[in-house]
Amino acid sequence: MKISTNILEAKKYLEQSKIIAIPTETVYGLAANIYDESAIRSIYSIKKRPLTNPLIVHIKSKDELAQYTFDAPEKALLLAETFWPGPLTLVLPKSEKIPSYISAYKDTVALRVPAHEMALQLLNCLSFPLAAPSANPSNRVSPTNANHVKGYFESEIPFILDGGECKKGLESTIIGFENKEPILYRLGALPVETIEEVVGPIKIKNNTSTLPDAPGMFSKHYAPTIPLYIIDDLATFLEETSLSSLAYLSFNKKYIHPKIKATYMLSEKKDLKQAAKNLYRTLIHIDSKNYDAIITQLFPEKEQGKAINDRLKRASCKL
Repeated sequence: MKISTNILEAKKYLEQSKIIAIPTETVYGLAANIYDESAIRSIYSIKKRPLTNPLIVHIKSKDELAQYTFDAPEKALLLAETFWPGPLTLVLPKSEKIPSYISAYKDTVALRVPAHEMALQLLNCLSFPLAAPSANPSNRVSPTNANHVKGYFESEIPFILDGGECKKGLESTIIGFENKEPILYRLGALPVETIEEVVGPIKIKNNTSTLPDAPGMFSKHYAPTIPLYIIDDLATFLEETSLSSLAYLSFNKKYIHPKIKATYMLSEKKDLKQAAKNLYRTLIHIDSKNYDAIITQLFPEKEQGKAINDRLKRASCKL
């Protein structure tokens, strides 16, 4: 495996039907040409991703939206105009230019324009868009730097385009449309409150189907290999638990107890943006240690805190 900042080398691998890892502002992605069915199926295979789970297509600019969709609602166009490039994915009716294997044979496609200079430079020198789900095995923690990707896929992909640490550290927010009105499919790096300032109130998708409408909708996701527990009453839990080697993942506070061997604060300044950026990197670091479990508490239920709580709940085990 080669790790490099050479965009032309990344281009060469993609044009040779290879899968590579690329940086975005959210997390690193496993990228391939959307028109190369063999490469796309290899992404599903090495990620162990269900074929029913559609992929996000990365395009170079909002001006390409009309090529890959049709009948996009006015509010979708407004969101693209306002937030692209950026950590927002839009799920829209797909045009004939989107192969059915990209969208899990649905009539919609998930699209976004990444806000990462190297990713955009790469897209602008390619003649095709890129499918790029997060560069981790399904249900594991998403990678936010090249070394994380190497740890997951060193023997399975030939090349990582190294764009440094991801600025956002959480996946994109996903918005779909029902009756031309926006609906939230996945919480992410762009706060819902910020989106609502542009388009008004957004409904939340109640996913009762076993087949997801968009990427990132499965209930168990984003999990470290060490058990993670969300604790309401720390004092009672620590008194009663038989676990003796715990990592405490916190917003900005330490908790001193013999059973807590280390505290990992996501933001000493109580900054939710910083906490979101540090979440996955910290979980991957903790996962490399020999703790019995990770314990944490929910974050403030606002802005990026909503997305952090969503990821913690999906990564957690029941007590």
